[in-house]
Amino acid sequence: MNPVRVLCSPEIAAGFELAGVRPETATDGVAARAQLAAWAVDPEVRVVLIEEQLHRALPMDFASRLESQQRPILAPFPGPHFGVAEAAEDRFVEMLRRAIGYRVRLP
Repeated sequence: MNPVRVLCSPEIAAGFELAGVRPETATDGVAARAQLAAWAVDPEVRVVLIEEQLHRALPMDFASRLESQQRPILAPFPGPHFGVAEAAEDRFVEMLRRAIGYRVRLP
């Protein structure tokens, strides 16, 4: 079984399906929380790619609890309305910090 799961809005799901990945969809924080709760107890799930808007919609206490666990690692990705405010390099450095627990400095 694939240790990577994708949780996104229905509008984005087709793109993942075209890439050969079967995503789960959610339209709000309640549905996203339910799916993440199921994956959090599945020992096969290691990484969850989650659309940023769904990640932000999660209840704060639930998101904090997930972040404190070793697995699954949540990796938010921008939706179709991604602003230019945050550089891709900053996102990459933050993902590395969360994965390895250390902030990497890029030249």
